[in-house]
Amino acid sequence: MTRIVVGIAAACLIGQAAFAHAFLDRASPPVGSEVSGSPPALSLTYTEPVEPLFSTILVTDPGGARVDDGTLVPREDGRILSVKLKPLKPGVYTVEWHVTSVDTHKTEGHFTFTVTP
Repeated sequence: MTRIVVGIAAACLIGQAAFAHAFLDRASPPVGSEVSGSPPALSLTYTEPVEPLFSTILVTDPGGARVDDGTLVPREDGRILSVKLKPLKPGVYTVEWHVTSVDTHKTEGHFTFTVTP
């Protein structure tokens, strides 16, 4: 009986891993935050590794103009993606991200942060 329970538990865990998705774990600047001055870069940390070639991060200013350089820099085996930012004026900035995890599942999201003088 114990072997059956252990086998079922193992199958459930393997099934969960097989259907995992890379979700946003944290951001720098943080989601919804106010930061003093212009940050030099934006970094997004995901719950599992993502494939940079099939992922995008777009940062736009209050007028909708793109303010990132478009080049993703992966770190920590693809769990973190960073992008350099142009000098940002005070205002609300929107981050839109689309990632594909290494197991090919796609996730996306968006958030804002505010730059203060």
